[in-house]
Amino acid sequence: MKKFSAVLVGLAMVTALAACGKQPVEDITATKAAVEAAAGEGAAKYVAADYKKVNDELAAALAEVKVQDEKWFKNYDKAKQLLATAKTDAEALKVKTIAEKERLKQQSIADLAAAQAGVAAAKAELATAPKGKGTAADIAAMGADVAGLEAALAEIQPLIDSGEFMAASEKAVAINDKAAAIAAEVAAVKAKKKK
Repeated sequence: MKKFSAVLVGLAMVTALAACGKQPVEDITATKAAVEAAAGEGAAKYVAADYKKVNDELAAALAEVKVQDEKWFKNYDKAKQLLATAKTDAEALKVKTIAEKERLKQQSIADLAAAQAGVAAAKAELATAPKGKGTAADIAAMGADVAGLEAALAEIQPLIDSGEFMAASEKAVAINDKAAAIAAEVAAVKAKKKK
């Protein structure tokens, strides 16, 4: 009976070690797929710090798997835990990336609308500028600037359509700022002419 108990205990230990000793291939595959899904949504571009964190978590999990692969008695419990954390974070990262992309898209659309309004205001201000001696050259130069801004506005929508939301916003804000500066210059010319 004692021998039978010893054999059962031995079998239980071997089974336990074998269960812990099998490489978590499915976990690795699922985690890598989750990270790739987040990357496919543009995580590296839109939420770079979070993407780096998830990649670091995956690397740490894979390093732990490698450490266990080299051991005589393998125990992948820690690796499985690290992989589960990385997978959960990667899935959350995908959701966060989609939300950030949408936020940036809406921001770039709003910036484009503001730039269009700014250019229209500058153009309207320019139309009412005094066209007398001494201001004609300035007004003509500002008119050319406004025409350039109108041409630049046409470049923003294709950026938005291609997902380059940050570049679109930067360009729209720059155009709006330049349009505001032109409107201010025209207002200064008007004020100077009234004197």
